[in-house]
Amino acid sequence: MTQPRVLLSAYQCGPGKGSVSQIGWEWYSRLVKKGVPITLITHARNRDELLEAGAPLAHSEIIFIDTEWFAKPLYNLASKLFSSDEDSIFFISSADFYLYDWRAIKQLKQHQKAGAQWDIIHAVTPVSPMAATRLHVFNRPLILGPWNGGLKHPAEFPEIKKQEYGWLHSIRHLGRLVDRLVGTSRQASIILTATQATRQMIQECYRSRCRFLLENGVNLDLFTPAPWPTKPSRTHPLLMVFIGRFQAFKGLPMLLEAIARLSLKESMPVKLTIVGNGPLREKWENQAKRLQINHLINWYGAAPLAEVVEQLHAAHLLCLPSVRESGGAVLIEAMACARPVLTVKYGGPGELVDDQVGQAIPPEGGASGVIAGLVEALSDIFEHPDVWRQRGINGRLRSELLYSWDAKIEQGIALYQELSTTHQVEIER
Repeated sequence: MTQPRVLLSAYQCGPGKGSVSQIGWEWYSRLVKKGVPITLITHARNRDELLEAGAPLAHSEIIFIDTEWFAKPLYNLASKLFSSDEDSIFFISSADFYLYDWRAIKQLKQHQKAGAQWDIIHAVTPVSPMAATRLHVFNRPLILGPWNGGLKHPAEFPEIKKQEYGWLHSIRHLGRLVDRLVGTSRQASIILTATQATRQMIQECYRSRCRFLLENGVNLDLFTPAPWPTKPSRTHPLLMVFIGRFQAFKGLPMLLEAIARLSLKESMPVKLTIVGNGPLREKWENQAKRLQINHLINWYGAAPLAEVVEQLHAAHLLCLPSVRESGGAVLIEAMACARPVLTVKYGGPGELVDDQVGQAIPPEGGASGVIAGLVEALSDIFEHPDVWRQRGINGRLRSELLYSWDAKIEQGIALYQELSTTHQVEIER
């Protein structure tokens, strides 16, 4: 079957950059490998990484949109205003997307006049429902997402919310207004949503167009399974790893408290490697010192993906006690490495993690409840190590079935074929 020609809009797109940029790159590079003719439109700041990776790849062309004259000063301003909150910096900086979208449409219209044609339009990044695009003006089937967002801060953790600029989360609803004004959801053929929270923030009249698809995927060739370390015991410590940005909602202080309690038990030695960095590092290091557990912690710092894999392989499990996690890419990466995962049952992690692959602690008890739940779960690993090892194996199997990038791209191509056929039938009528 002839592959439809796809206009792929990926505002963030770059190999090895992690996060949303990696999502854009995976869609672009893997669709091209499948023989899908791609016109990639992306921000000019991604140019160097893309060219270094050999782009434009076969069967594709790239159009770069430069708004850096606006985006860079905006980012610098946000960094000064919200120096301790990366989410707020990202949120303010995201306003650049609307200028990017406007300039992209203007340039694409010129490209179209020169003879370019597309059968499908897919806006794949940003992954936020606030990213209201006007790409529907080209009158082609439009796919949005996968989107992930709309997650509220759980009321059980007011002390964490106070550390963030909470008022910014409330004005995120302006994205809905922009969506209504420009008609993004109204004109979309399919809206891919990663979580129930995202689906619920879509206007009810458009929810019939929603289909579930996780925005994150995992590279199974990079995140490979490895044998479990020696079982934790009195003589072999339980080896944990935390991977994430240093932001208040990630919940690392609760894990430090849990480790402090476990350290009082000689029969349950533990060690924690923390992969990540951020403005809260000094504060959290001081907490570890006050709890007298800093000698049990390896503050590894930020790391490239290859080193992240090494740290997962060296650990018995991944622990991510985040209280407001929309997605959870690191969870499926840990599963792919055959490592059980321990998290909080809220948002994306609450939909990804069950007792087959790890444990998700209910948030209803607040910080004290999560800390107690962490202590109980970590103690259970000492008592039932084979059960937790099997959960890691189950996670790998689930990753292969549901979370691999290959599986995700196949779903995307199937959607392209479906919409292309439907659109052609409508034209013939």
